[in-house]
Amino acid sequence: MEIKAILENIVSDHQLHAKWLNTLSYMENAGAKKISASEHKEQVNLIILKHAAEEHRHAYYLKKQLDKLDGDMCKTYTNEELLAPNHTKFYLNALDVAVCRYLKQHFNLSGYELKFGAYLFVTYAIEVRADELYPIYQDVLTEAGSKVNVKSIILEEEGHLEEMLNQLKTFSPDWEEHANLVIKIEQDMFSDWMQGLALQTGVAAPLTN
Repeated sequence: MEIKAILENIVSDHQLHAKWLNTLSYMENAGAKKISASEHKEQVNLIILKHAAEEHRHAYYLKKQLDKLDGDMCKTYTNEELLAPNHTKFYLNALDVAVCRYLKQHFNLSGYELKFGAYLFVTYAIEVRADELYPIYQDVLTEAGSKVNVKSIILEEEGHLEEMLNQLKTFSPDWEEHANLVIKIEQDMFSDWMQGLALQTGVAAPLTN
């Protein structure tokens, strides 16, 4: 089952759609908190501050989009108000742990250097994913005539990806080789998340990524 088909099924049901928006909001918020957690106590650059602020704003923006759907839904991030909550909460944490393990093995990093390296590679993988997922979601919204809109997020995520590429180039001359391996790790975790969504939303066919 393609990602678009899963999203079409979600958008066609207001309750599922509300939980999907809330799930995206949760993940944007979780990403913002992880960015802040990676910060050095003193050496914090403008890009990190900008990125954390924009991810928090995305979380807020997605929550506000709930007002465009019928009903008073999804006020919190409790499991009952998320789609595939176990997969959702596992996805980003598991990716972070796997990337930290990889960086320890290949760069012998620890402490702040490890946190910062993980921030670079995890964020890069997430931005690559966002550059795929949000445009598909917007296409589904447009085709359904939905009042919900994520075009502003798409534009900012494109900018984030460019910023991450610039930072990775200064991190390692072989950054692309390592980034491609991190992308493969993320793909497996994303597929698991999508399978969880498919099962919860009544789409039983296999997912093709």
